[in-house]
Amino acid sequence: MKLGLLSGVSKEALESCFEMARFESPLVGSRLVIQEIPVTVHCTNCAAVRQIDFIQLFCCPVCGVPVSEIVSDKELEVVALEILE
Repeated sequence: MKLGLLSGVSKEALESCFEMARFESPLVGSRLVIQEIPVTVHCTNCAAVRQIDFIQLFCCPVCGVPVSEIVSDKELEVVALEILE
């Protein structure tokens, strides 16, 4: 599963809910793999897509200019589901 840092979903809460859902169910042997997606922005000053270091400060990490265009951060996506019999 891909999880963006600004998706509004806590990784720990998602893992906890998954553990509760699989308890004493057919999913008991399953596992959840979460890939956290960093916040990336487009800097108009540099004309480049950059990963920001702090989600509290939306500035280009290279030139320091404030940015407003977010490229990725809100993902909550099931990427793969593997079923073994």
